[in-house]
Amino acid sequence: MTRSTRLAGVLALAFGSAHADDFVLQRVLVEGARASQLGIADSASAGSISQRELAARVIYRPGELLEAAPGIIASQHSGEGKANQFYLRGFNLDHGTDLRTTLDDMPVNQRSHAHGQGWTDLNFLIPEITARLDYGKGPYSAQAGDFASAGSASIVYSNRLPRSVASATVGQNGYARAVVAGSPDFADGSLLYALEAVHNDGPFTRPDDYRKLNAVLRYSLGYANNGLSITAMAYRGRWNSTDQIPLRAVEDGTLGRFDAIDGSDGGAAQRTSLSGVWRRTGNDSADKVSVYIIRNKLDLFSNFSYYLNDPVDGDQFAQPDRRVTTGLNASRTWHYHSASGSQAGNHLLTVGVQAQNDNIINGLYHTRERIKLDAVREDHIVEGSTGVYAEEHAYWNEWFRTVAGLRADGYRFQVNGDTKRSSQLSPSAGVALGPWQKTELYLNAGSGFHSNDARGVLAGADGLVRSNGYEIGVRSEVVPKLQLALSVYRLDFESELTYVGDEGTTEAGPPSRRNGVEFSAYYKPQRWLSIDFDAAYAKARSRVAAPAWIPGAVEGVAQLALTVDRGPWTGALRLRYFGPRPLTEDNSVRSHRSVTLNGRVGYRINERTRIEIEGFNLTNRRDSAIDYYYASRLRGEAEAHDDVHFHPIEARTARATLVYQF
Repeated sequence: MTRSTRLAGVLALAFGSAHADDFVLQRVLVEGARASQLGIADSASAGSISQRELAARVIYRPGELLEAAPGIIASQHSGEGKANQFYLRGFNLDHGTDLRTTLDDMPVNQRSHAHGQGWTDLNFLIPEITARLDYGKGPYSAQAGDFASAGSASIVYSNRLPRSVASATVGQNGYARAVVAGSPDFADGSLLYALEAVHNDGPFTRPDDYRKLNAVLRYSLGYANNGLSITAMAYRGRWNSTDQIPLRAVEDGTLGRFDAIDGSDGGAAQRTSLSGVWRRTGNDSADKVSVYIIRNKLDLFSNFSYYLNDPVDGDQFAQPDRRVTTGLNASRTWHYHSASGSQAGNHLLTVGVQAQNDNIINGLYHTRERIKLDAVREDHIVEGSTGVYAEEHAYWNEWFRTVAGLRADGYRFQVNGDTKRSSQLSPSAGVALGPWQKTELYLNAGSGFHSNDARGVLAGADGLVRSNGYEIGVRSEVVPKLQLALSVYRLDFESELTYVGDEGTTEAGPPSRRNGVEFSAYYKPQRWLSIDFDAAYAKARSRVAAPAWIPGAVEGVAQLALTVDRGPWTGALRLRYFGPRPLTEDNSVRSHRSVTLNGRVGYRINERTRIEIEGFNLTNRRDSAIDYYYASRLRGEAEAHDDVHFHPIEARTARATLVYQF
């Protein structure tokens, strides 16, 4: 595909006829190859993963779908219903801080959350109706905003499915899942529906007993770039938790790897939402407006230090969180055509506004077996923000294009009636040179931010913490059927976020710097065979007088995946490497590496029916999913002990799925 043809395709999708969108969807579904990003992406670390590629991935839990973006690791240190732990670009992102995640323009990150800033719970995600995952790294887009400094992930649900689908899965450890989804014609449009039910005990001595019910209903009229959609979602989950356990207790035989210390840990979560998206696209402009209202509810019971603070009742604590989030996103893009009709001289100018308000009631309580003993704090938080931005893409000639943006954000933090305000300007710019010999060079720089927990802001922390990022990258398709991308970056933060569990707030730490390199390769030697490989390394340090390691900061990660689709047979193998990390500031204690191999084999019985067998941790390694280092005390211990606390990866498990399309 030539550069001119590719640019024409991009402009057709953004400004041309609505039918262009359907054509591209069909092309992706038929060919199954990763779309070229030459002449499209603004950096070497940005990209898009298609529906077919996402469907080919072998995932243990919904949050692992984000691992399709190179360099992202999604882990878990608790029960299956809890939000995942994420890692990217030298960050332990906790439960989502500095990784902006959205679903159809709705924010998934939850600000000023009871358990951690930017809480990102993706358990409501249904992979069968996920159309696309767009990702980016670094603070280089004026449209991204809060939490996007390390990266951003934008999940898009389908308006229509090629066929209705029903599937049933059974597996070891009490796993069962049933899904039905379809999109029949309705009232001159389409009515997408999806229903999901899941149960999972996991390998733990005290079963997780995770029970999930999930539903999506969407009415869409028109097409993705010229039409509207209205979507209702509802999710509910309940679970028990086997949280991380101390290594000393496993080594002396007191505990097994899958044992729990506090058998009453666990939680329950609910999420309901109503949203709407309207688009209008013409030859010279494109408009988009989205609105949403989201209600989230969480009850979470945890005990990480056991009997450290209270040798009688123990250290279990509850973190209830109730919130209603409302928001509006509106943008307009103008397309300025060149006088000659060629791509040189084309300009795309986008201006937009993003407004969000969170009305939150949360708290922190000392509990025993989920019974409240005393209140540490109770808060009513109202957090509102408005961001306005402008971004211009300019095509100066056949080999030179630029993007320049400016964003302005204002935040209002109110906690129990006390108020503080913060604001920031965030410029960004990028240059793309090429392609020459199907190779393109990128230079990017920009400022971003993460917001702090409102409780910490009222206690004296900065409301918005600036980040500054720089990146140089290259993307090449000079070798036929092979796509390569390499990026080298630096990211500075004015302060780190640290969650203080005993106080129920987030405090600002010292300034930090991350330097790193990322590489990804996608090779499709045959129509039925594709090979993915990506690797990343980051060096994270605090920028203090004596630079210190940042506990939990991810260093090296890598993934290698093989996908086969030939005749009636399909198959996939995925090897994931999650490297060791410093657990203390002096790097004297480090985590172990974690290596997992997952796979799938499928057989099409006929045009409508197929069966799949999935296996997880095929080599049955005894690695940990996550490691921490802190002080704890077990019942009967005379004093506290500094120790590694870990959550094990699941033992080798298998699942079988029957899929029927109708």
